Amino acid sequence: MLFNQILGLSHIKRHLALSADAGRIPHAQLFVGPEGCGTLPMAIAYSQYILCGNIEGENQGGDQACNLKCNGLSHPDLHFAFPVANSDKIKSHAVSNHYMEEWRQFVKEQPYGNLFDWYRQIGIEKKQGQIGVDEAMDIVKKLALKSYEGGHKIMIIWMAEKMNISASNKLLKLIEEPPEKTILILIAEDEEQIIQTIKSRCQLVHFPPLAEDAIAEALIIKGLLRDEALRLAHEANGNFNKAMDLMNKDSEELIFERWFVQWMRSAFKAKGNKAAVHELILWSEEVAKTGRETQKNFLKYGLAVMRQAMLINYKANELAYMKIHLDDFQLEKFAPFVHENNIENIVSEIEDAIYHVERNGNSKLIFTDLSIRLTRLLHKKAA
Repeated sequence: MLFNQILGLSHIKRHLALSADAGRIPHAQLFVGPEGCGTLPMAIAYSQYILCGNIEGENQGGDQACNLKCNGLSHPDLHFAFPVANSDKIKSHAVSNHYMEEWRQFVKEQPYGNLFDWYRQIGIEKKQGQIGVDEAMDIVKKLALKSYEGGHKIMIIWMAEKMNISASNKLLKLIEEPPEKTILILIAEDEEQIIQTIKSRCQLVHFPPLAEDAIAEALIIKGLLRDEALRLAHEANGNFNKAMDLMNKDSEELIFERWFVQWMRSAFKAKGNKAAVHELILWSEEVAKTGRETQKNFLKYGLAVMRQAMLINYKANELAYMKIHLDDFQLEKFAPFVHENNIENIVSEIEDAIYHVERNGNSKLIFTDLSIRLTRLLHKKAA
């Protein structure tokens, strides 16, 4: 993958290329950015730039054989670690090496893809993947070996916030004092979930959401008309993965929309209405049947809708990017029910639910309890 294949982010490309050209490559870096902004493709392009001796910030020239191997993610000095779990394919002690074929396909087809896309790729969408101590031991072993081609060795750890405490502690010494010419690039969406002892040993590179223009141009190249491309780019809010899903009408959010609308309608009716309370319980049972990653993503979606409704309620429409695609639900009519008297509590309740889902709480109880609490909060009067 080349720098010139990555959307936008010209200032980050320039920074990485100049530091590599000057031989000032930090041995441990943490790329932090929101979903769909291009942290993974940038890390791969940066690694290829270093390994293949490319020049001028656009990966021109360089070793052609090396570039070929990097393009196929098969360079012997470029290693990857990412969240995995046991599956039908791997029954126990799953590590990234067991899923390299699927990883190459994922990066080729969805370089801007998210964690749930990856879990679907390897058939663990109903589980929560992690980077565990077995993976950490594998990383230490790989980087202890000499470079195959005599240059740098690079380890890219994708979704590093999924490292458990045991794995993080196992990697501390390696991150602090890696072998000569060894580079570790950690990639995360939420740096707060990276333990401080790891974070303090890395040079941070913060990635912004992608510019609408960059997303729109990429969608036009893929065949969309300019007006449609601009509309989807605005709705994607800097997330190219979401823009692609919207273009392909394959967005997980289309399912979440239906769930959310059903949820809110039942919650509104449930005050003093036993039949509607029963509807909420049935809805909670249905959502609880899905995987934990889906449940978390839905709750995060609900959180985003509430925040957008608040913006619309207070006439900050230029900041509102979300759109509900169901014809019988209008965000503008829902917005007055989200205001200064309840938004803080709504956000707190949804974030608590995410916390409990992550820790394997009983999903049916979590969603039922949250639904009843939201029923009360949505009926709260504005000031």
